[in-house]
Amino acid sequence: MGRLAVVGGNATRGLRLSDGAWTYLQRHGEAAYALPHEIDYEENMRRLARAGCDRVLAIGSVGGLRTELGPGTFACPDDFIALDLRSPSTYTDMRAHGVPGFDPGWRKLVVEAWTRLANVALRDGGVYWQSNGPRLETPAEIRLIAAYADVIGMTIASECVIAGELGLAYAAVCVVDNLANGVGDRELTIEELEAGRAANQARLAEALEAVLPALA
Repeated sequence: MGRLAVVGGNATRGLRLSDGAWTYLQRHGEAAYALPHEIDYEENMRRLARAGCDRVLAIGSVGGLRTELGPGTFACPDDFIALDLRSPSTYTDMRAHGVPGFDPGWRKLVVEAWTRLANVALRDGGVYWQSNGPRLETPAEIRLIAAYADVIGMTIASECVIAGELGLAYAAVCVVDNLANGVGDRELTIEELEAGRAANQARLAEALEAVLPALA
């Protein structure tokens, strides 16, 4: 069996996740910050493959698309919508017509380990919608998107597609930092988003400390 890769973004920035038993990658970069539409997903995933990784646990910050999926919700989606994917394929031939998705076997192992070991409940299933970013969405856009998805972010689907093409099993745990703009009873602010993210970090760190050794 190869190594476990843990890929984090804004949800894990500042957390100490490096360990000899797994490889940690910050998708936005360690020095300069790459906006979601500027991330080189292919290079990130190739780095993991070169490091001997064969499976990826991705952690993503998301907005909840329904009031019951508010800040503090943790979810492991089983499908995604990414109609304007910016990193469509590593291929330039017929292989690009592949069928993408979260790896079902690996996703099941992640859910089982999280449920057994973490003190933070994990919602099993749901649809992740990837928007292009880097701006947040308007209330009208969210009303449209919420009819088809449960959470919204800017990175997970692109990463999942590339990982799959490179032979990396991929599953994601999404951390809801805020209700998406228009879902709550007031307009979303950046301050609210950042406060939700800060409030989630300690719970996320504790859960990962319990789960990662088992998955590795």
